[in-house]
Amino acid sequence: MAFPDRIERTVHIGRPQEQVWAAITTAEGLGTWFGEAAEGEVKVGGTVELSWQSGDSARLRVERLDPQSVFAYSWHIYGLPENDPRRTYVEFTLTPDDGGTSLTVVETGFAQLDHDEHAKAYDGNTRGWKSELDELVAYVNG
Repeated sequence: MAFPDRIERTVHIGRPQEQVWAAITTAEGLGTWFGEAAEGEVKVGGTVELSWQSGDSARLRVERLDPQSVFAYSWHIYGLPENDPRRTYVEFTLTPDDGGTSLTVVETGFAQLDHDEHAKAYDGNTRGWKSELDELVAYVNG
């Protein structure tokens, strides 16, 4: 039986695309809704380090940056040892819609995991994206 490889979630944000773009592609924005702090360069090939007061951290490697429309990165898979080279790919797509912006996030790469790894990573990230995108909407809406 094949495992689901993809998490996809779309939210509507009643703000201009430029505002949403700034929230997802600046260290200030990412460090407010996605982490508690963020440092690094948001450019293709650059890395952004997110951190939380709990001591947890995440390193994003920027893979794609199409101004105002697509931001993508790869990152460590939740639940795997830090030295594991496998990553998932996360892509945010922004499109204008009725009075604001539609933001879709798609994370892929879970099919490379075995059963136990998949259960932890896929379920954890499915819950995580719901929570994180709710925080993004709240942040942008101020």
